[in-house]
Amino acid sequence: MQILMNIALVIIGVLLFEFIIFAHEFGHFITAKKSGVQVNEFALGMGPKLFSFTKGETTYSLRLFPIGGYCAMEGEDADSENPRAFNNAKVWKRMIIIVAGAFMNFVVGFLLVFIITLNTSVFYEPVISDFSPVSFTAITGLQKGDRVLSVDGYSVGNFQDLSLGIQLLQCKTVDPDSPEVYKEDCVWEARNLINSLFQDEKIDEATAYELFDNELARLSEQMIAASDKSEAEKAYRAAVDKIYSASKAEKPHKYTFDVPEERQRFSGDVTVLRDGETVVLKDVQFYTYLNANDKRAVGIDFSLEPKEKNFGTIMQETFTGTVSHAKSVWKSLELLVRGRFSLNDMSGPVGITKAVSDVAAVGLKNSFGDAVLNIIYFMALITVNLGIINMLPFPALDGGRFVFLIIEAIIRRPIPRKVEYIVNGIGMALLIALIIFISGNDIYKLITGQFQTIE
Repeated sequence: MQILMNIALVIIGVLLFEFIIFAHEFGHFITAKKSGVQVNEFALGMGPKLFSFTKGETTYSLRLFPIGGYCAMEGEDADSENPRAFNNAKVWKRMIIIVAGAFMNFVVGFLLVFIITLNTSVFYEPVISDFSPVSFTAITGLQKGDRVLSVDGYSVGNFQDLSLGIQLLQCKTVDPDSPEVYKEDCVWEARNLINSLFQDEKIDEATAYELFDNELARLSEQMIAASDKSEAEKAYRAAVDKIYSASKAEKPHKYTFDVPEERQRFSGDVTVLRDGETVVLKDVQFYTYLNANDKRAVGIDFSLEPKEKNFGTIMQETFTGTVSHAKSVWKSLELLVRGRFSLNDMSGPVGITKAVSDVAAVGLKNSFGDAVLNIIYFMALITVNLGIINMLPFPALDGGRFVFLIIEAIIRRPIPRKVEYIVNGIGMALLIALIIFISGNDIYKLITGQFQTIE
């Protein structure tokens, strides 16, 4: 049964990917047809032809490898005397045909996000409703009722933006002797003391929960309000006294904790809307921990306000979710240009297939339906990614061809076909080289087990 489900998930992933390609090429196809441009072939897939049929002037074909497709128009790559050739169409019509592919990618992305949104049980506003008793962010600046507007410059419109903004934070060395670190240590030492007493059977489970919910929460509030280390220490010692008084253990005469020489924390500036005013909080420190691979990771240590699920909020979440996907793609490109990411972090078909397999496996731990939803979510990101990347002003991409059309519209004459051939040829060669490099790198990482597993 497990094997059958895995096969079914692979088929679903391939079909969704081909649907994305189909939608992109259909955008070119339908606008070309409506503009009177002759379409010679509409193909789904690449490589050898499996079967085809001709209707009117267009051949429709299915090809062996499900990794692409194309809409071949008369006069698209070579001058044609045919009055219905692409090169003879008015420039504004050619512009519409070129951008229609990316437009359809965004339409498909919206539909896929809509499916995800329908199956989401709870929606959240990026408004803080509560903190954990050991919250880093509460001690370093955030407050209940804050609406998060941006995290380190990354604008926040929904929970997805907030989560990504936090994940993009960089881990920095903070001053271990700062009041903020001292306050955090006070709360965490009290938490560890409760855990230790419970494990040593000095307190029962009910008492441990009561101390967590009451004493630790009260201590956290006092740490936030403490003006200096001395005031924080008094609150900490009072909390420890109450913890020991609730236990069967004897309180030591002296209890202190060591402050390490160096601290690594994910931190950044957070802009919030507080009591109607925009406030910029400097160097908010987020919950930092070691994950299963012993690498520092960042987490959220606060709760968000839920909002009612109805038709209006479903459509709102669908729209903002699609926009969030687009923003994440642009942010990734920005970080790539700035050197935060490298070509080694990019993935091609092999990496995408591995990622789809991983997200499906994570969902399958709960149910087959969750695995399908995870694949749909991933494909929504892929289609938006494809739409944006394809419209970049790079030769051989639709965006590069669109730039040529803009120049043609401005100078009122076509760019010499020879110039276009040379520029697009260079662009295509660079793209092929990039694909070969990325695919080879993906295969190497797959063989050597260097792909990061999605948990």
